[in-house]
Amino acid sequence: MSGPETPVPARRRSRLAYLPLLLFVGLSGLFLVQLVAGRDPQEIPSVLIGKAAPQTRLPALEGATLAGGGAVPGLDLTAPRGGRPVLVNVFASWCAPCREEHPLLLQLSRDRRFDLVGINYKDKPENALGFLASLGNPYAAIGTDPKGSATIDWGVYGVPESFLVSGDGQILYKQTGPFTPESIRTGLLPALERALAGGGRAPTS
Repeated sequence: MSGPETPVPARRRSRLAYLPLLLFVGLSGLFLVQLVAGRDPQEIPSVLIGKAAPQTRLPALEGATLAGGGAVPGLDLTAPRGGRPVLVNVFASWCAPCREEHPLLLQLSRDRRFDLVGINYKDKPENALGFLASLGNPYAAIGTDPKGSATIDWGVYGVPESFLVSGDGQILYKQTGPFTPESIRTGLLPALERALAGGGRAPTS
């Protein structure tokens, strides 16, 4: 017959109680080190970088118009692009960071070296149209993904997210969260230069 259980010393119980706090402090310190080192926590590497982009085809956002007044076509990434890169931006009218980055997208849409296209994510058509009517339409094509099923193939888990796809269909760069002038200068544009030069995959770190 076994004897009575030995009680856990109070000092040991006290140390165990501090374990969650120590883990939190450790993770917070790691995050702080990344910030001090200049790492943007939104620049999350994607396992799709260097891989073939999903062959996405989505219906148009009915009622959306181009600057010249014509209808904005739907998104078809299966069509030949003649070696031209494309920047795929996932957006929604209900997304506050999408509104923040929109002026930068309007600027990027003037760059004739690539096509800027959009995927309207889990949105109502009337809301998306109002969003573009008030802020301007930077997209050469817009595909609607009301249930978010097509963006699963892109690994999208929030908006905005953007992907630079080379002329031969490879994902060279991913921006998680809204673009900033800094992320465009240090991330997107160097990746675009590599795409135009026919270079390899963008770095993931």
